[in-house]
Amino acid sequence: MDKKVIKLIMQCQRNEITEYFIYRSLSRLAKGSNRKVLMNIAEEELRHYHIWEKYSDKKIKPDRIKYWFYFIISLMFGISFGVKLMEKGEGDAQVCYNSLCSSIPEASDILKDETEHEAHLIRMINEEKLKYMGSIVLGLNDALVEFTGALAGFTFALANSGLIAVTGLIMGFSASLSMAASEYLSTKTEKSDKNPLKASFFTGSAYVVTVVFLVFPYFILNNCYHSLAVTILLAVCLIAIFTFYNSVVNEISFKKRFLEMVVISMGVAVISFIIGLLVRRFLHVDI
Repeated sequence: MDKKVIKLIMQCQRNEITEYFIYRSLSRLAKGSNRKVLMNIAEEELRHYHIWEKYSDKKIKPDRIKYWFYFIISLMFGISFGVKLMEKGEGDAQVCYNSLCSSIPEASDILKDETEHEAHLIRMINEEKLKYMGSIVLGLNDALVEFTGALAGFTFALANSGLIAVTGLIMGFSASLSMAASEYLSTKTEKSDKNPLKASFFTGSAYVVTVVFLVFPYFILNNCYHSLAVTILLAVCLIAIFTFYNSVVNEISFKKRFLEMVVISMGVAVISFIIGLLVRRFLHVDI
């Protein structure tokens, strides 16, 4: 067999054994149906490994860097995110399988398993925290849109970093309690399988964390306009991070969702900025 083909086979073989160990380790941490789903995927990866081993006639060790990277990511951000991120980054593996389809009869079957059966199994993973993704999105979106705009308005209306920071925190914590209460009542009225207390906790927590993150520059920078610039940059970074997480878990377009949130948040900030300027000018506020 051609050396180039052997090299590709060994590359696929290493990929399969690495994913086998990742799924096996995650299955030991999972509970209920998730454990069974992850173990099924692990066994499928091991079966693929043995198919490639038959052609390479060599035993291959797993990629330890890849193993620890995705294992730690899954522990930190959830199994669904870690696993879907791993599958999303399998572009090279797909190219590898496609290249071998003409040389190895079973390569097309493995590729089909990877793209259809395993994808189906991954969608069966059920994490409780994902049920509350809507509550987290609600808290995060509201904080980003409303609070970025409020800080922009305060910056021109008050023009004092310390005062803006304190005012922002008070407003932010009050708004988070209001959001949490609204989510509790909304979830209870809907009669969904979500726990109203947990839903309100996730909404309120997401709001508070975002508020603290955005108001922080006003505590460390004396110039309130510099603080606003840093806050806007942090808001864009937060939108990017959360949108990426959401796009991986829910398999939606990152670019479209990111641009939509940035335009809305920054649009509200600009309008609030102008309102703050007008309030200061016409009401003659000077602090």
